Amino acid sequence: MKSDSNTDWQFKLHGIIYESNTPAGKAFDIGLLIAIFTSIIVVMLDSVVSIHAKYGQMFSTLEWVFTALFTVEYILRLVSIRKPFRFVWSPLGIIDLISLLPSYLSIFFIGAQSLLVFRALRLLRVFRIFKLGQFLTEINFLTHALKNSLRKISIFLLTVLTITVILGSIMYLVEKKENGFSNIPESIYWAIVTITTVGYGDISPITPMGKFVASVVMLIGYAIIAVPTGIITHDIALAARQKKELPESCPSCSREGHDSDALFCKFCGSSLYR
Repeated sequence: MKSDSNTDWQFKLHGIIYESNTPAGKAFDIGLLIAIFTSIIVVMLDSVVSIHAKYGQMFSTLEWVFTALFTVEYILRLVSIRKPFRFVWSPLGIIDLISLLPSYLSIFFIGAQSLLVFRALRLLRVFRIFKLGQFLTEINFLTHALKNSLRKISIFLLTVLTITVILGSIMYLVEKKENGFSNIPESIYWAIVTITTVGYGDISPITPMGKFVASVVMLIGYAIIAVPTGIITHDIALAARQKKELPESCPSCSREGHDSDALFCKFCGSSLYR
């Protein structure tokens, strides 16, 4: 019974710290992000000489308050999962640790506190708050969609390459060398820049026929942009229809990015459901 009680306590704490589907979890994440934002602002303001001269002591006190707060939060993250070392070596776990070390290193090394700007990386947790906790899972959808669309996209890119070679060659024939189209490779470069709608402007057509060809290239560019987007979006939509609602992270190791039909964590083997 004692073991079950401990497990229940650990499971509830995990829900607050790692999940954002509950009011408590969302409140925790919002409070954490406010603290991160504030601590980053303190570090940036403290780097201004005139402000540091007036409020340096206050900033130093605030920084240690934030350090204590984030240290407690880090410890709670470890005790709320059954396999804490999995979290320690996870990407977010390493980021959390890096965000803590500068304050403690500043005791021994002058200037180490400036590394506290690494806390900005912790703002990645914003994806949890606004129901974007599945962001890492969506990466799996994107990867799966790209794999399924690889053949179609390859053919599409080959077609675009062919079009740019043809249009670049036409522009080389239409425009004069003094207008920047001195050779076919330069003309193809212009075609790529134009068809991708980047438009550096270092080379531009002067003649009426050249401007006409450029207009055609621009219109083709807008049409081309929509093609790969449509292909990938279609495959992502298919994957999303098959998606199963999963916990945002594993209760044991806190790792994310599980398959939509997963019952067990692919990193530690623990059940994803209680």
